[in-house]
Amino acid sequence: MVRNRPGTAPAADPVSVVDTLHGHPVPDPYRWLETSDSPATLRWLAERGRDFEREAATWPLRDQLAERIRALVATDLWSPPVHRSGALFCTVRRAGSEHPCLVVWPRDPGGTDTTAPAPGPLTVHDPCADDPTGRTTLDSWEPSPDGRLVALQTSSGGVERGGLRVVRTDTGARVGPTVSGVRYSHVAWLPGERPASFYYVRRDGVRGVRGVWLRRVVDGAETLVHPCTGPGTVPGVRVLDDRWLLVTESHGTGHRTDLWLADLTARPPEQPDFRPLQVDHEAETEVRAGPDGLLYLRTTLDAPRRRVCAVEPGAPDGLLSPEHWREVVPEDPGATLDAFCPHRSAGGTALLVVRTRLGISEAAVHDAATGARSHTVELPGEGMASGPVAVPDGTVFLGYADVATQQRVLRLAPGHRTPASWPSSERPGERTGARPGTAGAVPSVVRTVEWCRSFDGTRVPVTVFDASGGSGSGPTLLHAYGGFGRPRQFGFSATVLAWLLSGGRYAVAHVRGGGDAGRRWHLEGSGRHKTRAVRDLIAAADTLVSSGWCTRAELCLSGGSAGGLLVLAAATSRPDLCSAVIASAPLADMVRFERLGLGRMWTREFGTVSDPDDFAALVSYSPYHRALDTALRTPGLRHPSVLLTGFDGDTRTDAAHPRKMCAALLEAAGGRGDGPAALLRYERDVGHGPRAVSRAVGLAADAHAFAAHRTGLTGR
Repeated sequence: MVRNRPGTAPAADPVSVVDTLHGHPVPDPYRWLETSDSPATLRWLAERGRDFEREAATWPLRDQLAERIRALVATDLWSPPVHRSGALFCTVRRAGSEHPCLVVWPRDPGGTDTTAPAPGPLTVHDPCADDPTGRTTLDSWEPSPDGRLVALQTSSGGVERGGLRVVRTDTGARVGPTVSGVRYSHVAWLPGERPASFYYVRRDGVRGVRGVWLRRVVDGAETLVHPCTGPGTVPGVRVLDDRWLLVTESHGTGHRTDLWLADLTARPPEQPDFRPLQVDHEAETEVRAGPDGLLYLRTTLDAPRRRVCAVEPGAPDGLLSPEHWREVVPEDPGATLDAFCPHRSAGGTALLVVRTRLGISEAAVHDAATGARSHTVELPGEGMASGPVAVPDGTVFLGYADVATQQRVLRLAPGHRTPASWPSSERPGERTGARPGTAGAVPSVVRTVEWCRSFDGTRVPVTVFDASGGSGSGPTLLHAYGGFGRPRQFGFSATVLAWLLSGGRYAVAHVRGGGDAGRRWHLEGSGRHKTRAVRDLIAAADTLVSSGWCTRAELCLSGGSAGGLLVLAAATSRPDLCSAVIASAPLADMVRFERLGLGRMWTREFGTVSDPDDFAALVSYSPYHRALDTALRTPGLRHPSVLLTGFDGDTRTDAAHPRKMCAALLEAAGGRGDGPAALLRYERDVGHGPRAVSRAVGLAADAHAFAAHRTGLTGR
């Protein structure tokens, strides 16, 4: 039997695919959409493409938002530099360029030596020169200790799995064979005068055993030095202080890290003698080396909001374990410790510590011996500080951005309270939006924190940004992520600023499952408790309406990836909650998520259908199954208008999720209403991560033009 559902291509009878899990029948009528290149799927995608273009042509702000976003990103964008042998390596995306390129400064152009003009940076690698189509991205890079070589990782078409190659810094010439099938691998160069070699990781077994390998650059000879010990873990590797080899295994993002340490001076590099630093502890820990020879650890062990500890790496066996760590900077009960950086100071060793309090960063310098706060660092505003790195003289570089300020690099000199912009020739302190040719001077953006009461009495904060200067209700975007213990930090988004400049409001719900209130907040909204995150978001939406920020007709939920799952689950749970939903590259089918993309790596976060209790929780909020249930029990029920975005190269969540979700929503609506109940904006040659600027602008403009159309935002 074949039938044609409203808004869909002909498909097999939906009752033909039914799984029985733990005694429960689970229908999956759109499993055929998991095959991305089948004739049926291609026909169906072509229909969805025509639906999208027909609807998008009616959105009044589509071109205006694209122009505004394009102007806001038309600025040079630097990353904090990495020091190697007197040179500074960093990336810069020049105004008008599609991708960042890797450059090297022969010396620090923002340093104190002004006797000679700082030379301009030398381009080491430009992905657009290699691939003028813009499909290739520079995924990561790592210079050798002497700065003469750089390991580059690139991929094409959005798949985030590509080649790892080594090039000469001065000429860009390739050295040795390329490693294929690498996905965001750590690269840790072997120090000393030995033949150039580095440690790297194989994350998914594409080329053999998962674990850490030592690779010789000149001929590609390899030795396995640490096979992964846990199922589904993600390995990592670092070389600290040119001596200590640190190997890590992450058990689920944001959940647990196992750590081993080896002394590279004690054994051949092919046979390191690993000692446990943190193993079998339910804690997430990051390690950095200090200039005093100690290791400093930022950890959730006995500190849900994180603290910093220290340990002597050369301590005898048994004295490396957590019970022997010395606490340096204690946990702050009101803020999460999100970044830190040991560096040289006049008094010995100091620690720059960055904490986040409801999305806003604060930074301070502490004495590493006593833990006492030396001074507060004066950040430029209420924004996000990130990625602090130190150079030998004690200078610390870090990124800074806020809602109205494009990210720039700050240079904090030893002992100073106020950082300067870097590089100094790049017009320091410039405000995004105030440059000639952009959308004009940025108005005052007012930040307000509302508190909502969730279903179980938990108080959940909601941050609201408003630049309209008006009162009363108005079109509002409510964003949420609520996954993997990641806190929401308020950096720069050209899309958000364009929305604010157009008269809209932007809100963020700090729901459980994220890291806004530390590890406990994360765990309370993960696994079988993920429904708490959904209900927190529903409470946040209700509060925005009851507090007068917006009406339901003026409210659009927005989320991507795990956040896309969250907003879809909220909307299918409460169809009256809002007017519209934007779900970008979402998870949607939580019964089969383990079989799609990287889902098998996320069972610590969501649970597994192989466990009956996990299965019950997953199917209870799975948006795909909620929509299918609506189609069966209340056919024609109208959910909020939904825009789904899907990327054919997505190897993380997998584009099958938005494809199947779109089909289920169309079936649930039964073809009723003014236009399709769900739209799918589908792209090829891009994936879940970075993309060319022009494609990012187009995606952002379309998503927010949809929101504007559905919430009544007319622009200004």
